[in-house]
Amino acid sequence: MVGVSVDEAMRRAIELGARGLGTTSPNPVVGCVLLDADGVVVGEGFHAYTGGPHAEIVALAQAGERARGGTAVVTLEPCDHTGRTGPCSHALIRAGIARVVIAVPDPNPVASGGAATLRAAGVRVEFGVRADEAEAGNVAWLTSMRRGWPYLIWKYAATLDGRSAAADGSSMWITSEAARMDVHALRGTVDAVIAGVGTVLADDPRLTARNLRDGTLAIRQPLRVVVDSAGRTPADARVRDGAARTWIATVAEVGAGPDGRVDLPALLAELHHRGVRAALLEGGPRLAGAFLAAGLVDRVVGYVAPKLLGAGPTALVDAGVTTIADAIDLEITDVTRVGSDLRITALPRKREA
Repeated sequence: MVGVSVDEAMRRAIELGARGLGTTSPNPVVGCVLLDADGVVVGEGFHAYTGGPHAEIVALAQAGERARGGTAVVTLEPCDHTGRTGPCSHALIRAGIARVVIAVPDPNPVASGGAATLRAAGVRVEFGVRADEAEAGNVAWLTSMRRGWPYLIWKYAATLDGRSAAADGSSMWITSEAARMDVHALRGTVDAVIAGVGTVLADDPRLTARNLRDGTLAIRQPLRVVVDSAGRTPADARVRDGAARTWIATVAEVGAGPDGRVDLPALLAELHHRGVRAALLEGGPRLAGAFLAAGLVDRVVGYVAPKLLGAGPTALVDAGVTTIADAIDLEITDVTRVGSDLRITALPRKREA
């Protein structure tokens, strides 16, 4: 068998790790490839679900004795603590691994330290191979762990002239069925879906994730969060239907911000405490504006339909911008056609201090 380079192995490990996206939280996505002493792949693994075996353990079980004297290529620093599973650093040492190549260090103080443990046992440890790619594949978890609140994606749907509904308030089917199914796939990758009480009162959404093939509820459902300062969510609202967990976040529970409404940083901190590492903000335009004005949005995903309305509510209201110089600049990272619509993904640019 032909050996592969460490760089090729890390690329494969990143691909493997992506398979766990949406099912591992509050744990990270991790991929691992094991090479024997000749550089031949003898084991592969990824972390598939919370509480399940970590990527390194899966790969070691596949490799068996062939791992001895070999190299472990892993997207995240092996854990060094005992939680639902044992420390991966110790498992690698017991298996006789001679070298561990890591893309990104673990920022979680509870689990980090694997590299130091490996080195103390005489294992060669290297960092930084394909670090940017590994970081991008695990961006929500890494960002959340480093700062203490979830990675927040604002998703909106609008016509080409920026309208989220017609003048009479009707908003059903602005985008194509393909785009709506794409949103369900996006919901399946996050831990929470956030909407304002205004959206609940106007549209009565379920905010669930559904399977793309048959429309049934997905097995894993994100937490539904309604930002409802005064507790106006009706008892019979569909977000209370039992299809998924729901949190009605009120001022009484979370605290008030400067505007008297729910304190948004406190809301995100509480979500992090509840194990939410990635959240999807879906509505409405005033709540989105408040999150953007506070600098709390990490990614924007816009579904733009080839329609013109000329009147009606806009997708965004009052984001703290009063002049063009204060506009929130975005870096477009992807434009993809989804059905008849465009899905535009962009990242807010950091403003100069």
